[in-house]
Amino acid sequence: MSRGLWLVLTTALAFVAAIGGVAVGRLVWPGSAPPGAALHRLLHDRIHLDSVQAARIKALERHYTARREALEAEMRADNARLAWAIKAEHGYGPRVAAAVNASHMAMGALQRETLAHVFAMRQVLRPDQAASFDAAIADKLTDPAR
Repeated sequence: MSRGLWLVLTTALAFVAAIGGVAVGRLVWPGSAPPGAALHRLLHDRIHLDSVQAARIKALERHYTARREALEAEMRADNARLAWAIKAEHGYGPRVAAAVNASHMAMGALQRETLAHVFAMRQVLRPDQAASFDAAIADKLTDPAR
């Protein structure tokens, strides 16, 4: 077998093995749930919203998703600026400091937006539902595995 053919076959075999490894890995270790999945499950599976509540929560979720995605895009842009500043300064200089501060501002905005969303959803709930919701929020915030 020629050296070129051997190289092509070896590369193809390595590629197929890598794809198989990824597939097996996803079966054995599934990826993390999307942000807010536990809260979404609680609201829709355990609290049993009525149709009016479900519609109001759905509208809140649409608004929050748009805001979260915008803030996450801002954080990605801040990370790109931070990477550029690190390459340019090779240390903790003024451009790195400014990029870090901008990143922290975006992270803080996302946290405030998330809390506003949580409290807006809570306002839709009856008192008995709100108690379950509050307990779930407290559990999530104190869960060491989160």
